[in-house]
Amino acid sequence: MADPRLLVAALLLVDSLHFIFARLLSTLMPPAAGAMYMVVLGTAEIALLMRGRIDWRALWRHRGFFLALGLLVGINTNMGFAAVRYIDPGTASVLSLTSIPFGVALGVAWLGERLSAMEVLGAACAFAGVLAIGIQPGDYLRWGSAMVVAAAALYAAHSAVTKRYGGEIPFGQFMFFRSAAVAAVLVALVVVQSELMWPPALAWGWLLVAATVNVVISRALFYLALRRLEMSFLTIILTLPPVVTWLWSIAIFGGRPGRLELLGGAATLIGVLIVTSSRAGLLGRRRVSQAPADRASAASRRSS
Repeated sequence: MADPRLLVAALLLVDSLHFIFARLLSTLMPPAAGAMYMVVLGTAEIALLMRGRIDWRALWRHRGFFLALGLLVGINTNMGFAAVRYIDPGTASVLSLTSIPFGVALGVAWLGERLSAMEVLGAACAFAGVLAIGIQPGDYLRWGSAMVVAAAALYAAHSAVTKRYGGEIPFGQFMFFRSAAVAAVLVALVVVQSELMWPPALAWGWLLVAATVNVVISRALFYLALRRLEMSFLTIILTLPPVVTWLWSIAIFGGRPGRLELLGGAATLIGVLIVTSSRAGLLGRRRVSQAPADRASAASRRSS
């Protein structure tokens, strides 16, 4: 079983590229088409990795679950790709952290998770940093910002649904049918939005890279982490990739951070460190408290 800390570290690395790929692809084709081709190619890659070991009965048994995921993630992806027409990838990624209150609230209220006082403090600090970076004068009512916030709410809902109902589905089957359901919704959306087109030659390379990173690697790491960690904890940890995206955006697309943005980035990092330190201490105390019971259980088995 992979170490959850390694999963989170790898996820932080690849998750920061989502809106970067969205902006790059939007310069080559309509956003809805770019999102659709990316997920379709990603689904094909997952099918190849499965080597034909696809249990179609799993789709039928969990049809309502996969339909819900397809709608939530499909609309989220479509809206996210469209949003980068109006705002830069860094701002879009940071604004997507409005999923923090959505995800934490769902984790606590629906899934019965609990946060310590330090984790609440860390979440508040990280969210304050998000507001400092993303909510600049004139951004409040921008269409792109509204789209990103709405998409973040949809993705938080999808995470809660997956956490509650998706844990028993074999991981490979889950990944394939989840991706296929999202692809089907994106195909329907691209037709409704009249943005269906054949990608230009230059776009295929970027589509393949985006499909591999965004759909296969990033989502595999996300769902593995979601299965191993509490949703509220993972939601707070994922405040970090948008800060990295913001730095990527400045480096690739230009721009210069202001003092408030730098302070916001620092506050987000501090909030994440508070949460991870608190949770690491809690896990350590649990291991210490469980050690005597584990030794007693082992001794009992030896004596029997």
